[in-house]
Amino acid sequence: MAQHEHVRVAVIGSGFGGLGAAVRLRREGITDFVVLERAGSVGGTWRDNSYPGCACDVPSHLYSFSFAPNPDWPRTFSGQEHIRAYLEHVTDVFGLRPHLRFDAEVKRMTWDAEALRWEIETAAGTFSADVVVSATGPLSDPKIPAIPGLDSFPGKVFHSARWDHDYDLRGKRVAMVGTGASAIQIVPAVQPEVDRLTLFQRTPPWVMPRADRAISAAERRLHRALPFTTRARRGLLWGIRELQVQAFTKHPDELGLVESLAKRNMARAIKDPALRAKLTPDYRIGCKRILLSSTYYPALAQPNVDVVASGLSEVRGSEVVAADGTSAEVDAIIFGTGFHVTDMPIAERVVGADGRTLAETWKGGMEALRGASAAGFPNWMTIIGPNTGLGNSSMILMIESQLNYMADYLRQLRVLGGRAALDARPAAVAAWNHTVQERMKRTVWNTGGCTSWYLDASGRNTTIWPGTTTEFRRATQRVDLAEYDVIRAPLPGGSAGGSDMAGAEVGA
Repeated sequence: MAQHEHVRVAVIGSGFGGLGAAVRLRREGITDFVVLERAGSVGGTWRDNSYPGCACDVPSHLYSFSFAPNPDWPRTFSGQEHIRAYLEHVTDVFGLRPHLRFDAEVKRMTWDAEALRWEIETAAGTFSADVVVSATGPLSDPKIPAIPGLDSFPGKVFHSARWDHDYDLRGKRVAMVGTGASAIQIVPAVQPEVDRLTLFQRTPPWVMPRADRAISAAERRLHRALPFTTRARRGLLWGIRELQVQAFTKHPDELGLVESLAKRNMARAIKDPALRAKLTPDYRIGCKRILLSSTYYPALAQPNVDVVASGLSEVRGSEVVAADGTSAEVDAIIFGTGFHVTDMPIAERVVGADGRTLAETWKGGMEALRGASAAGFPNWMTIIGPNTGLGNSSMILMIESQLNYMADYLRQLRVLGGRAALDARPAAVAAWNHTVQERMKRTVWNTGGCTSWYLDASGRNTTIWPGTTTEFRRATQRVDLAEYDVIRAPLPGGSAGGSDMAGAEVGA
């Protein structure tokens, strides 16, 4: 076990959010920090997801940090290996390696009200920090449904985010469970080599063509020679998506034309009317994330693929059985069933000021002030927190906005001086969440007629941001101390310094 280490800031996770936080801390002149990573390398979801065909569905120049442009992206939509290499490059260029603590999975972090700091137990030893920035991300803990009989399946079982590269799929009978963003990349990648592929589909996705191509050497030379062209390309990609937001958030009926285009995309590859009927969604496009692929439908039309329009309900030995009774003998089961998004396991490990875990506090649904601060958890912030997700653009834009908020949070603590902490006021959290949920009511994600992973167990959308990235950036430009209680360290002699009520009641 490593020796105890105290730091000003502890960052949890080394994906885009964690590395972005580390870069921003250094740019703010803060070098007394660590990045606690449970694995042995950086990359987050782009390290964990290494399945065949894994790639991003956001254009490369938009899916990268604005402060670390990459003129050498090889494709318009980059593959997993290129994005992971980019994150390794960012780690080196910004001198982050001395701050990294690998194989340091957080087991528990507890707020010490007397010392005004977080005590953190990890697999690599203990740490304490004045401030914690949790950047574990919503796509970090795979979810495999509880299927009766799965434990006794004699073949191979794994999740798309824990791909077993030692298992050879060639000539095997494979069951693919799920039809989300990972599955539509895996299916065309493995279909040519397996003997038979059985796809279990609970809900068909809307799929649009993926306009992917190699970025020419001439383009890359231009971006290297004239960096403003990279910024211009990024700006154009961003602007197009900002203009699309209104259709998702205010006028879902306008998405009918996009549905027509998606149906035409399907009809080009799927000639069998019965299969086309199975693959046609019965909800408004955009209610679930619109998926991009030019190879998914052609793969499904191949003679060695069966589409079962029903979820997997039982495993009997080597036989997999769908809810509609359809069955197949298989050698391997691959789950593309998503992640613990609205019930993130890290929430079970964070213990706040009143002794309750974050999971207990969020039992009725996740809530955080401006997507960052939870009431009762002083000096704790989350990156990609509640209602910061996007349905049509790059999460890097949202991460950078939250990094602005983190930087101002730390500035405010510096201005307050001494041993102090900020705790989001329950009224401020409630007011922010009320506004977000009111805006959410007319969005396609709430009105589109689907059940998606954006919704929690009670059917509330605690995942998506119901506006533009510009609006979110404005909302997170600075910390408003009126939304926080200022907590001071106990005074000498044992009497409590108490908390300052910083400002008046926050309106809805």
